[in-house]
Amino acid sequence: MNILVTGAAGFIGFHLCRRFLSMGFHVTGLDNLNPYYSVALKKERIALLSADAKFRFVKEDMGDRASMDRLFDAGGFNYVVNLAAQAGVRHSLKCPEDYINANIIGYFNILENCRQHKVDHFVFASSSSVYGLNTKMPFSVHDNVDHPISLYAASKKSNELMAHSYSYLFGLPCTGLRFFTVYGPWGRPDMALFLFTKAIIEGNPIQVFNHGQMERDFTYIDDIVEGVVRVTQNIPKPNPDWNPASPDPSSSVSPYKLYNIGNNNSVTLLQFIEAIEEALGKEAIKEFLPLQPGDVPATCADIDDLIKDVGFKPATNIKTGIANFIAWYRDYYGQ
Repeated sequence: MNILVTGAAGFIGFHLCRRFLSMGFHVTGLDNLNPYYSVALKKERIALLSADAKFRFVKEDMGDRASMDRLFDAGGFNYVVNLAAQAGVRHSLKCPEDYINANIIGYFNILENCRQHKVDHFVFASSSSVYGLNTKMPFSVHDNVDHPISLYAASKKSNELMAHSYSYLFGLPCTGLRFFTVYGPWGRPDMALFLFTKAIIEGNPIQVFNHGQMERDFTYIDDIVEGVVRVTQNIPKPNPDWNPASPDPSSSVSPYKLYNIGNNNSVTLLQFIEAIEEALGKEAIKEFLPLQPGDVPATCADIDDLIKDVGFKPATNIKTGIANFIAWYRDYYGQ
């Protein structure tokens, strides 16, 4: 099995590549090593992956169509998992063009090459951010998501629509995965767990948005990877019961499917911080702030379809997941 993982130097991409390699697959990892956060951290992830002879790293930008054409011409990929994207809701308020270049143009170049090279299954990362103004909990893939509140969320919704059009027109099997607040070892330095841990250890205040009442469905990285691996090997088929008079957004008459991958259990930001404090044995200095533009106050994943179709339910609790992260953080930074 020959797999392309885009965003291989990223948090989820790194862990997914390691898992595929452990399964004996040949993995090509694509990444442009952009400086949105520490390039050194990304390079260390790639160095670990490169210790396996079945891994090949390609440093190119998805936005470069000619490079993507050459990659696919030589690749012979069975599966493609697209995790590369410009991440971050708040960054999209300041640098919106980054999201168009990476999440729309770069994504299109991958999608078009999957069509031309008749890839068996195209799997792509969406986001819980697509639920936008929705308040019905838990968030369901069967609900309409037409009201995003950030350009990041709009770009991810666009990815879902683009994939569906290719699935319908060209029969390309496509599966979109809406991830819910992923955390764990080797995580992103711009995410709350990393920022909070660093600040608490150093005795600096942490910024607690929405006065700590933000609710998130925090999902441990190993659970995310397990879900992606199972879904990747479960190629979608057309839904024979799909009704155009009452269209289900999560499936289609074409080989297309959407899944949530979350813990199905929301906790408040204050509960999350308490778990960090407990693992560190040190209390945080908290600076309470209002809800930020583009942020949704709460998320929670309905994962019934994931359980039904691939038999998997994420189950790592935040105390275990946070303890694992902090053990990695202390080791990585020698603290």
